[in-house]
Amino acid sequence: MPSSYAPKVGDTIDSLDTPSMIVDLNVMESNIKKLFTHFLPTGVNIRPHLKTTKSAVLAQRLVAAGAKGGCVAKLSEAEVMCELGFTDLLITCEVVGAVKVNRLVELFNKFRSIRIVVDSIVGTKAIDDALEASGINEPITTIIDLDVGLHRTGVQPGETALALAKFVGESKHLNLIGVQGYEGHLQHVHGFEERKKLCLESMAILTQTAEAFREAGHKIDVVTTGGTGTSEFCVTVPGITEIQPGSFLFMDTDYRNAVGTHYEQSLFILSTVISNQGPTIVTIDAGLKSLTTDSGLAECKALGYTYGVLGDEHGSLEWEDIALKLKIGDKVEMVPSHIDPTINLHDFYYAHRNGVIEEIWKVDSRGKVQ
Repeated sequence: MPSSYAPKVGDTIDSLDTPSMIVDLNVMESNIKKLFTHFLPTGVNIRPHLKTTKSAVLAQRLVAAGAKGGCVAKLSEAEVMCELGFTDLLITCEVVGAVKVNRLVELFNKFRSIRIVVDSIVGTKAIDDALEASGINEPITTIIDLDVGLHRTGVQPGETALALAKFVGESKHLNLIGVQGYEGHLQHVHGFEERKKLCLESMAILTQTAEAFREAGHKIDVVTTGGTGTSEFCVTVPGITEIQPGSFLFMDTDYRNAVGTHYEQSLFILSTVISNQGPTIVTIDAGLKSLTTDSGLAECKALGYTYGVLGDEHGSLEWEDIALKLKIGDKVEMVPSHIDPTINLHDFYYAHRNGVIEEIWKVDSRGKVQ
């Protein structure tokens, strides 16, 4: 884009080209205040998951609010965040494969504060061997990833987990400090009581395993878990030391439908009506390359309009109320259905207050999926 068209601080959001990702600062800041006001007094550490924001600026903002470091999903995200000066990171996905392990060693050689998770003896040994070959003497901080019901990653509770803890504990270049159990399958369970019941069952598996590790002689200081949909239950469980919420900052329709509106929508995709297809239907310039559909369709912030996908670059807005009307050139704000992959489609956040852009943030680790 020619520099003369690049958005600037002080511009209004109405002047933005579309599709653009916009953030309502008043709402976002309210969401931050709500979460930290509620959770900081519990004494449980808050380590927000940055796979949502993919932004070092927002990571620092969360630390300023009281967070203890952050999480990233992938090694490549950690590489970006560390180079931008945010180094207190837990990589919550297993680091597996020769190329990735070698990249991990290079990253750890520069940034010793990073933490990793393991869920297998094979994966643990590969990392231990690579660190041995590197000549790095300091062990990497390691957390065992436990399956608490998601059945995605994580070692199985019981003897298998104990055997892995023993192997990690005896590894020369890994320092076992804790256990992670992510109940991702429960984040969007509808119904407060049902979500709470299922979450507490998962937390029992996690805390009992942590205690079993301690009884086996391991020093377990970190028990990390939780997301936006479950953290309120996790912090009530004795033995939980850390939670990893991320989506609370911006929210989406999937979380709203499951957990309600305590945290409000603060991020929208600004789109333009580009074609009129009838008296009650128009085409907008936000399709699959701007809004994801894995958690259902996006919604229009203005009530009464129904969104439909028309391909990579286009979507439709349709309405029944004859009092509603959209015309070519109008701009609309769309609410994402799943915030994390939607953000990964965009280059910048345009953060505004009452319609005036105050800050522009780069999506630093966009596309970093390795």
